[in-house]
Amino acid sequence: MRHLLSTTELSREAAIELLDISEDMAAVADRENKKLPALRGKTVVNLFFEDSTRTRISFEAAAKRLSADVINFSAKGSSVSKGESLKDTAQTLSAMGADAVVIRHGASGAPAVLAASGWIDAGIINAGDGTHEHPTQALLDAFTMRRRIHGAGSRGKGLDGVSVTIVGDIVHSRVARSNVWLLKTLGAHVRLVAPATLLPVAVDSWPVTIDYDLDHALAESTPDVIMMLRIQQERMNDAFFPNPREYANVWGLSTARWAKLPATSLVMHPGPMNRGLEISSAAADSPQSTVLEQVANGVSVRMATLYTVLTSTREVSA
Repeated sequence: MRHLLSTTELSREAAIELLDISEDMAAVADRENKKLPALRGKTVVNLFFEDSTRTRISFEAAAKRLSADVINFSAKGSSVSKGESLKDTAQTLSAMGADAVVIRHGASGAPAVLAASGWIDAGIINAGDGTHEHPTQALLDAFTMRRRIHGAGSRGKGLDGVSVTIVGDIVHSRVARSNVWLLKTLGAHVRLVAPATLLPVAVDSWPVTIDYDLDHALAESTPDVIMMLRIQQERMNDAFFPNPREYANVWGLSTARWAKLPATSLVMHPGPMNRGLEISSAAADSPQSTVLEQVANGVSVRMATLYTVLTSTREVSA
């Protein structure tokens, strides 16, 4: 796999292979020596045009556990803020000998442009582009679901027949987009729940069931997994819902709604959480919650991604 730009590019075989490699990487975290020499001599650049401490630190930890050299490049305070183009930045990183570039950018499609440009001969990993995709977040979500449902150490399995309800700010969520396509590939059934104003224009073409009311959705079908999304107020220029109180009442996972879920239903959130708005503290801190597992599993999945991009010579995409 030369690049990881979108979950739509992953075949079922490729996705399960990445999840299986993530199991191997997770086993390393349980050892006294948490390092592998797999990427010794390789240079990984974290190129972040948008702030995201959690994702950057996760990729940095993943690269270092594989013994790669890591360069963190933040657009703020750099030559980028002085007007340097993506092309110039890429050529600079190429001259520095970057083997892989993990890029987070505010413009949808920026990682794909970088991968196709020829400006740099390096593996490109999309760490979030605009409102487009965030493929490693979807992979770590799927990895977390598979471990909870099938048990740690499970290999060769997808998520066939698993019902996943994704709730909230779908229109601005690259996490939702990546999850929808990856979960479909792995055999899961996905339902999106949101006010009409927070659903994308072309959502009717997605392989999902759509609902506009969380209580109605939960009455229709009890999900194996309910994933609450953060309200991305920094991307909102208009009023997408009347007020936070109404949003929490109609679309939030309140303590009352959470209490009605079976004990086997998983509660997920990509973080950071707005407690009391998208999710109550009771739900977020419950035994059903996978929030902290998602963070830990993110390192394992990103280790698997870096390893696959930098060492695989076989094309595993569809």
